[in-house]
Amino acid sequence: MRFVETFHLWPFLDTVVSYAAAFVFGTLIGAERQYRQRTAGLRTNTLVALGSAAFVDLGQRLGGDVESIRIIAYVVSGIGFLGAGVIMKEGMNVRGLNTAATLWCSAAVGSCAGSDMIAEAGLLTFVVLLANTALRPLVDGINRIPTEGRTIEATYSVMVTAAAADAGPIGDLVVEHLEAVQLQVAELDVTERGEDRVEIAVTLVATNVPAEELDAITDHLAKVHRIEHATWQARTHD
Repeated sequence: MRFVETFHLWPFLDTVVSYAAAFVFGTLIGAERQYRQRTAGLRTNTLVALGSAAFVDLGQRLGGDVESIRIIAYVVSGIGFLGAGVIMKEGMNVRGLNTAATLWCSAAVGSCAGSDMIAEAGLLTFVVLLANTALRPLVDGINRIPTEGRTIEATYSVMVTAAAADAGPIGDLVVEHLEAVQLQVAELDVTERGEDRVEIAVTLVATNVPAEELDAITDHLAKVHRIEHATWQARTHD
């Protein structure tokens, strides 16, 4: 039997450690993604880390370090196709880039585990979780920095929360106020937020808008028209 010839206890236990490490670290990364309801969640990140570890470990067992390096190169390029599947374009918005990057990092974690670099796999897992959690407040803060005086073109969105039954009239009201100050509207999206609430996002054509102008519009919507939540955000194009 071929199995009897190829089975060796210590290399097998080494493989068990690599698989277990990839499973645990991939689960930690995936749990954070699942908590935030991302497209690629717990199982996807775990399987990516585990699969990467399996391929790298197999190459190392059969051909040594040189063969495992070659397989890692294929893992790096191959995971790009999987990551492309979670990137979606919705109108002028592109979603899923961070999720795709996290999948790429999960593959790196699995590759480290498959190469028996367990400490490095654990360190990378910690850094990935740090990037996806600790940097979030910093990103939100940067997005709120006024863009007046900058030459960077951006896409601006004005967002309001309203009752589902009032979505149509309030959406028209927001568009009317924006067009009244010569801001061209590109699209309007309505997203459910609970059983009877919706978020209305009105996206402008890419331009450079003074922050004070958008602040004045959102303040007017909140104070004069009694809209419970009105805000805006900017997304740069570079």
